[in-house]
Amino acid sequence: MAKKDIVLIGAGYAGVHAAKKLAKKFKKDDDVTITLIDRHSYHTMMTELHEVAAHRVEPDAIQFDLRRLFNRTKVNLVTDNVTHVDHDKKKVITETGEFNFDYLILGMGGEPNDFGTPGVKEHGFTLWSWEDAVKMREQIESMVLKAANEHDEKTRRAMLTFTVCGSGFTGIELAGELLEWKDRLAKDHKLDPEEITIYVIEAAPTILNMLERRDADKAEHYLQKHGVRILKDSPIVEVRETEIVLQSGEIIPTYTLAWTAGVKANTDTESFDLEQARAGRLKVNKFMQSEVHENVYVVGDLAYFEEEPGKPTPQIVEAAEQMGTTAAKNIIADIKGEEKVGYEGKYHGVMVSIGARYGVADLMGLHLSGWFANFVKHLVNLYYFFGIGSGYYMFKYVEHEFFHTKDKRNIFRDFLTRYGNVLWSIPLRIFVGGFWIVEAGSKLWGKTKWDEATSSFSKVGELFTGLGEDSWLTSDTLNINFGWLQDATSAASDAAGEWAEPILSEMPVWFEWIMKIFVPTQEMALFAQKSMVFVELAIGLALIAGLFTWLASAASAGFLVMFTLTAMLGWDKVWALPASIALLNGSGRTFGLDYWVIPFIQTKLSKFWYGEPKAIYSDHKK
Repeated sequence: MAKKDIVLIGAGYAGVHAAKKLAKKFKKDDDVTITLIDRHSYHTMMTELHEVAAHRVEPDAIQFDLRRLFNRTKVNLVTDNVTHVDHDKKKVITETGEFNFDYLILGMGGEPNDFGTPGVKEHGFTLWSWEDAVKMREQIESMVLKAANEHDEKTRRAMLTFTVCGSGFTGIELAGELLEWKDRLAKDHKLDPEEITIYVIEAAPTILNMLERRDADKAEHYLQKHGVRILKDSPIVEVRETEIVLQSGEIIPTYTLAWTAGVKANTDTESFDLEQARAGRLKVNKFMQSEVHENVYVVGDLAYFEEEPGKPTPQIVEAAEQMGTTAAKNIIADIKGEEKVGYEGKYHGVMVSIGARYGVADLMGLHLSGWFANFVKHLVNLYYFFGIGSGYYMFKYVEHEFFHTKDKRNIFRDFLTRYGNVLWSIPLRIFVGGFWIVEAGSKLWGKTKWDEATSSFSKVGELFTGLGEDSWLTSDTLNINFGWLQDATSAASDAAGEWAEPILSEMPVWFEWIMKIFVPTQEMALFAQKSMVFVELAIGLALIAGLFTWLASAASAGFLVMFTLTAMLGWDKVWALPASIALLNGSGRTFGLDYWVIPFIQTKLSKFWYGEPKAIYSDHKK
């Protein structure tokens, strides 16, 4: 077989899938070279741009390095900008070189379509690239910072008004993310969250027109319920620096317009001598071949193929992946002299996330909303990484989406967050809590009855028949080994035996001096002994429930230190001391009551003691 050069332009969803398919098929064929050219050294997860723009995840969370995706494959990576395609000489010309091709796959994607609306290019912000997302985030943060120091009310309101033009996937998902970001923006800049206004502006009479109305209506209701203003039948006719003008004549003051109203083919392909269709997309046949050049294949948002008359392939990720695979299969078939396969789109549904915790989905007729819809979206994204064979980025996705978020901006809220590193301490917290429950139980019922009742599950009921004779609550025998009170009790010398070999053989002199001050009499000692039962029980229950765990952990550590100094703590239980110290990291904030209780108390106490912080104070006007 003669040597064949395959060149792919564009490392989007379609390009990556095609390159993976070709690399796998020709892995051991030295006569086939595969070159992937992109202006960036990374693949961008376009469906998650809104998460970067609204600061749910950091920019690198959606940026996947091509070397990590294609290392140990035969795909040659080229970071360059394509300037021309010479079909006669079969060359791809870039800014720094030339590449021969026998087969060419164009997967350069699309770009925002402003439909000629005046002012969009100058004053609007698009969301079609990693750079766009970062730029939009910076714009939003900049506006909120400026507004926090702006005294003019009208200007301040305009700065805090964020408008989204377009109610497709991108527009609604961006609005949902802004909605969840709003409180953090307000808090960081000492603003009232109600001052921040979010608009979704749509030219059509309905939103989310790729969904069935019942799903779209749920999304609309959710957004409106949480304060997003949705304007339908409201085309934008002009965008100005500080306001937008609607067709109705209404003017909305705003410094930030996110334009997500449409997409067209990448205009870089206008000089590639290929037939164009609607929105500049390049015409292809069912094999994804150009209608002008047989050795050129077009995939993804750039391709125009009508699956049914008047119904082109949708510009969605699933279609791009399948088009890329179809093009790769047909190049393989052409090289091997086999029969080509036509494109058959198999779409499993559509999903729209409205922030991190709510979404709507239609999966082959199965309609989902709320938490589960977003959960399924995460599963689909993980499956995407499986499809391109990237376990590394599958792991990174889980890390970014579930462990590195803040402000409860993931489907598990903050239960899985690694900020504070408390998730993995849950088993230890419960184990230490159980330790104190056992200690309290043996004192409450008496060691003899407790050991008997807990020796098997069938005997647990004995605990409900009353306390044992050696219960610390009913006995007047002092079980704490205080030498200066030794004459008052005959059982003290036996108490230490319950604790195995003690760490200290006797109480240090300085500690004994302190204890004599606080426990001078037998009556005081007996009261402390009985109180200890309830304190140990409270520590155990608090740790298991995750309630006030810092205080409970501190008390646990304090008691264990005290038991050590009183020569009562045995070596078999010394582990509980470092374990209690380890739990001081706030272990109840994950899967514990502290998740709700501590923020509530902090907020209430902060407002009571410190008042309400504001960006601009004007006490003189009261």
